Amino acid sequence: MHFGVSTHSAPRCLPPLEETKGKKRVMNDLSNAAVREQQSSYSCKPIPSLALYILVPLFFIGLSVSTFILVVVHNAAFLLSFLFLSALVASFLAWNAVNWRHHNKAAFGFFLNSFPDSDLRLARQGQLVKITGVASCGSQSLETSYERVARCIYASTLLYEYGQFGLKPVNVNRSCFQWNLAYCERFSTDFYITDQKSGVRAVVKAGSGCEVIPLIIESKLVNTTRQCRTLSPHLSNWLREKNLSAEARLLRLEEGYLQEGSTVTVIGMLHKSNDTLMIVQPPEIISTGCLWRRLLLPVDVDGLILGIPDTKPTLDLTCIQHREH
Repeated sequence: MHFGVSTHSAPRCLPPLEETKGKKRVMNDLSNAAVREQQSSYSCKPIPSLALYILVPLFFIGLSVSTFILVVVHNAAFLLSFLFLSALVASFLAWNAVNWRHHNKAAFGFFLNSFPDSDLRLARQGQLVKITGVASCGSQSLETSYERVARCIYASTLLYEYGQFGLKPVNVNRSCFQWNLAYCERFSTDFYITDQKSGVRAVVKAGSGCEVIPLIIESKLVNTTRQCRTLSPHLSNWLREKNLSAEARLLRLEEGYLQEGSTVTVIGMLHKSNDTLMIVQPPEIISTGCLWRRLLLPVDVDGLILGIPDTKPTLDLTCIQHREH
């Protein structure tokens, strides 16, 4: 397996894997998607931009009218009611923005857990299904980059740098005094899943060419501090292998994976080909709908959802945590 490195001016991620020795590409490079995910975390998604363009002028109009009534009529009831309503709307929007930004797209996770389980024996061709079962590797398996955990169907390694003045080279696209994604590796591959409800085995097409939405939160393996920025020999060697600077600085390395034998949940479209059952990416974008019990706005789902059953999306799902200094 060959890993490449991009330039210094952007978060480094792996280029698409090339075909080697005539083998079919079955790995799915999700590294660029991880970079886009990091960049979108600073947006107001899932709040529509049109809603903000409407609500902001309405707020100033309402504030002006309320202030006018207070001055002319000397009645503060309308102004207080308006401020209370504005606070409720602002809290609702802030709740949605925070859940998207800091809780690994909570709407996806709650949608995964609330979607009813399907029975592969009864499911129809083209039906959107949710299957929970034990995963097993297909023709190709993955290995995590840092801990070298083998026989995985999904693997992700993320390296964060703490932005501050004096870092070289300085990336103008990164912010100071916060953690910035500096390097990422994220892959998925085709695998088998045995439906725990029916015992039927199906192929999950999570390999090359498929959009995958992984709801797997990486565990912190390395977290240097201001008091101790010395890097361990293993981390230094890993950084050099990736053509990254091994100088002492504030770093956070996270890694997550789904290994063979893990119980996983997937949501996708059922496709039947002869006697083979396959779960593939839905051809059209679907919506999570409004999750009113969680006060979450709808989010579009464009891809195969891969997660852990009956687990909140804010919890750590995979690796055992370690800490290095």
